[in-house]
Amino acid sequence: MTVRIARGISRLFPALAAAIAAFALGAAHGAPFAFITNFIGNNVAVIDTATNTVVATVPVGAGPIGVAVNPAGAFAYVANVNSANVSVISVATDTVVATVPVGNNPVGVALNGAGTFAYVVNSNGSTVSVIDTATNAVTATVPVGVNPFGIAVNGAGTFAYVTDRGTNDVTVIDAATNTVAATVPVGTIPVGVAVNPAGTFAFVANNGSSDVSVINTATNTVVATVPVGNSPIGVAVDPTGAFAYVADSGSGNVSVIATATNTVVATIVTAVGPYGVAVNPAGTFAYVANQIAGNVSVIDVATNTVTTSVAVAQPLALGAFIGGAAPAPPGPPVIDPVPTLSDLAKILMGALVLMLGLARMRGARARR
Repeated sequence: MTVRIARGISRLFPALAAAIAAFALGAAHGAPFAFITNFIGNNVAVIDTATNTVVATVPVGAGPIGVAVNPAGAFAYVANVNSANVSVISVATDTVVATVPVGNNPVGVALNGAGTFAYVVNSNGSTVSVIDTATNAVTATVPVGVNPFGIAVNGAGTFAYVTDRGTNDVTVIDAATNTVAATVPVGTIPVGVAVNPAGTFAFVANNGSSDVSVINTATNTVVATVPVGNSPIGVAVDPTGAFAYVADSGSGNVSVIATATNTVVATIVTAVGPYGVAVNPAGTFAYVANQIAGNVSVIDVATNTVTTSVAVAQPLALGAFIGGAAPAPPGPPVIDPVPTLSDLAKILMGALVLMLGLARMRGARARR
């Protein structure tokens, strides 16, 4: 409506029209989106995190599991385990704009901090495919451990961490050379992995031993082992690095780990079969894909309670499935350049008064 008003008065009051158009564009800017892979439906459900509703369903390859959104929030990369490829989704249009062939049974996917490379774990091939996101082509293939599953890249983009289920370890890839820099023994059947924002620690969810291995990335050694719920899969660290959230698939909950002490400080009941977990860029809500329950739980991290759930058939969503940059930290008060509806009403009223005044002056002159 505001855009139509702007068009109608643009000839008389160009500045006013510009202000109204700016308001319309500001109002249209929404919250980040969560991209939830639907394994049996071969599609991705797009959740608007402002309203916690599914706003689009995007067909992808066969058996999508892993998903990652680039830091700019412009593209989502989906690993399709049964079609051996990666679907690249444009966030602006909710359509697949590229399909990239990779290795056998791709599962996990992660991007570097610059969004220039995507790293895809090929579970059956025991390799990682490196995709140049500028060309959507594989530029390197890195051998890793047996039956790899999850992957995370540090914020600097210098190292990637790959969980190897068959060898119970984590392969550390030097991103500059695409070679293996270290192999770190962890718990039994490691699956999910996440790196804190500082890049100093990696958190590995061990599905077989029901614990989390904490790796010091400076020394590539395990410095803590944290017992969690049964059969954990996904793990995510909040933007402050203060908490790690672990999806315990066997016990239907999320374990919250305080990273300062490496202890569980809360256990949140979600639904049956939690699989993937991610925290929104603002660090206010965690989203948990519950595979068996067929929904996504939304957790308020301030209270560690589930506030709502969103229906999605067999959601998996392993990885950083919520995109966009974190909001700027609080600073001194500034004047918002985008006018509010009240501002626009005052501007319109002033314009009408001015027009009436001009009309009366012209009428008085004509009578003279």
